[in-house]
Amino acid sequence: MRAWIVRAGSKGEWEPWALENGCAAVGFTGVPDLSPSGSREDVFELLSRAFPTDGENRLRTLAAQLWAFRSRIQLGDLIVLPLKTRSAIAVGRVTGEYEYRSANEPGCRHVRRVEWLRDDVPRSAVRQDLLYSLGAFLTVCQVRRNDGAWRIDQVARRGSDPGARTGKGIVPGAEPNGDADEGETSDVTAVAFDIEQQATDRLRSHLIETFAGHRMQELVAAVLAAEGFHCTTPPMGPDGGIDVLAGTGPLGLGSPRIVVQVKSEAKPVGAPVVQQLLGAVGQHNADHGLLVAWGGVTREVDRMLMGHQYFTLRIWQDKDLMDAIFRTYDRLPEEIVKDLPLKRVWTLVEESG
Repeated sequence: MRAWIVRAGSKGEWEPWALENGCAAVGFTGVPDLSPSGSREDVFELLSRAFPTDGENRLRTLAAQLWAFRSRIQLGDLIVLPLKTRSAIAVGRVTGEYEYRSANEPGCRHVRRVEWLRDDVPRSAVRQDLLYSLGAFLTVCQVRRNDGAWRIDQVARRGSDPGARTGKGIVPGAEPNGDADEGETSDVTAVAFDIEQQATDRLRSHLIETFAGHRMQELVAAVLAAEGFHCTTPPMGPDGGIDVLAGTGPLGLGSPRIVVQVKSEAKPVGAPVVQQLLGAVGQHNADHGLLVAWGGVTREVDRMLMGHQYFTLRIWQDKDLMDAIFRTYDRLPEEIVKDLPLKRVWTLVEESG
C-alpha cells in the first residue's frame, strides 16, 4: 500500500467537487487525454505539443506528476487531499483507473475514482514531520518518508497520527513522483515546499503546546480585547458553555455582545456543543455566539451555520484564530507576546506545477 498527495486546484477550487463526486481530481484543464500515453516520455511529448512555449524543465516536472496520476497510482493506494478551503485533511482509497472526462461534462477532466474515508481530519491531529511531507509544492506527490503511508492509513482509521513506528524513518532516495520504483531517474531533482503552509503548521503546533486548555481561553480573550471588546472570563471549572463574555463600551455592556466558547481539543466539535452555546447566547441576552474550535467542526455543524444560525453564530477554527492573532499581534499583552514570539517575513511567491 502506498500513499499519494493529490491536490484539487492551486487554491482548492476543485475540492468540494472531488469530495462530493468521489474522485481524486487534478486541474490541468488544458492537458489532453492521457489514456493513449504508454510512458512518462509519451506524456512529456504530449505536453510539448500542447504547450510549445513552456520550458523543458517545467514540462518534465508536470509530466512526472501526470504520469504518476495516470499509471503509478494503483487500486487500493491511499489518496491524501490537504484541504485549502478548510484546515483539515481528507483521506481516501483509490477504487478506479485513470479517466478523462470530456469538456461536455461538469468538473475536472483528469480523475481517479476514490472512496473518501475521512474528509474532516484536523491538521492539528497530524504530527509536524508528516505535515511537512504533506507540504510538498506539487499537485501529485508520493508520501514515502517517515513511515508516511502507514501513518496516513492510521489517520484514516483513527482520525489521528500515531507517529512513525520504530525503525521506520526516512526512506533514502525517495522520489516525489514515485518513479524510483521503476528504476527511472526522476526529473524532479528538488521538491519545493509551501513555506507559508509550513510556517502555519509550525505555529499551530506551538500554539496548542503553549496555550492548550484554559490558556487558550485567555488567548482568545486577549485577541478580542485587542479588537476593542471588554472581556470577562469565568474562573476555571464547569462553565455552562461560557468561556468569555465580550461586549463593547467602557463597562462591556454595549452591542455587539458575544458569548464565547473555546474548545482546544484536536477532534471536530459536534452539534451538542453548538446547541449549548446557542442556549447560552439566549440566556445572557447576547447578540452573537463565537465558537473557537481548534479541531474544527463536523459537517453537521457546517450545515447549521449555513442555515438559520448564520447571523447568530460564528466559528473560529485554528486558522481563523491565527489570522486574528496576526491582525492584533502588536496590541496583544506582553505576557502573550512573550510566549508567542512572531516575526513578519517576506518571501517570493512560488507557483505549484
